[in-house]
Amino acid sequence: MSNDGQLRRKVSIVVVAIGLVLLLVFTPQVPLAVFAGVLFAIFLRGGGAWLAGFAGVGTGWGMLVFWLLVIAAFGIAGTLFAPLIVTQFDQLVRELPPAIGELRQSIEGTAWGDWLLHSGMPEQLAPADASGALTSATLGTFGALGSLVIVLIIGIYGAIDPQTYRKGFVALFAPSLRPRAEELLDQAATTLGRWLVGRILSMAVVGVLTALGLWAIGVPLAAILGFIAALLAFIPNLGPVLSVIPAVLLALPEGMTTVLLVLAIYAGVQAVESYVITPLIQQRQVSLPAAFILAVQLLMGILFGLLGLILATPLAALLVMLTREVYVDDWLEAEPERAGRGQR
Repeated sequence: MSNDGQLRRKVSIVVVAIGLVLLLVFTPQVPLAVFAGVLFAIFLRGGGAWLAGFAGVGTGWGMLVFWLLVIAAFGIAGTLFAPLIVTQFDQLVRELPPAIGELRQSIEGTAWGDWLLHSGMPEQLAPADASGALTSATLGTFGALGSLVIVLIIGIYGAIDPQTYRKGFVALFAPSLRPRAEELLDQAATTLGRWLVGRILSMAVVGVLTALGLWAIGVPLAAILGFIAALLAFIPNLGPVLSVIPAVLLALPEGMTTVLLVLAIYAGVQAVESYVITPLIQQRQVSLPAAFILAVQLLMGILFGLLGLILATPLAALLVMLTREVYVDDWLEAEPERAGRGQR
């Protein structure tokens, strides 16, 4: 290859790398939202392709049916459980303030209780500028909803016509690098697809086990609580903590024994998911060292907040694949044999 061709290869790689770094530094939410949209596109297209193969129809028809099934599942769940949720929420609103008042009276008068009530609670629970806090919460909610809508739109367009976006990305590289870029994109899609399959299986097991456990001890809305636990299981570390809150609130009217049983069920399901289900599934789908996953989750959570934490594990899987294929195979293993001997 001529020097001019080698220069074009290097320049194209450097330009793409610098562009990604600049986006992560100045607008980190943009590449993360795009990556989340890509994951959603892989989910939609992968599910549609599987259904098309199972039913023996075209991929387009398979995707349409799959999307309709997903929408119908959420619609049916909302229709069946919304009245029950509203009823339980009203009951919770009525019963929770008296319970908090009783707790306050029971700890008031003690040294540690006075310190907790007067030093730790009032400002946080009832800030002076309540309207400002409400405004900030409202803006944050709308910002999160806007990001979710963008992710959904990216995923839908990406699932309908992935080739257009693939060609646009591959065109950023020098012509001699484009076949390899196509291969890496295929491998990236396969890696992320396998990770999604493993994650969905883990979420399904968490939801079923949680629902069965809560049903066995008589907690209201066991099925919807299991559904919530399955959805929040997508968020590493933080998701299980968030999922236990509504279950505990619904168990409070049943007594402290029921609350402790709820906590035990969630802890048991989380232990089974973390130490049995996920390792077995990951071993068959995407093998990632546990310490590496935790390190990436910590780093992404610190740098990019909740969205970074949610996307940390699929990004870790993608990073491992790219490191193996690009750095190890394409660069290190391509070292001239003579140079290797000369260094011995």
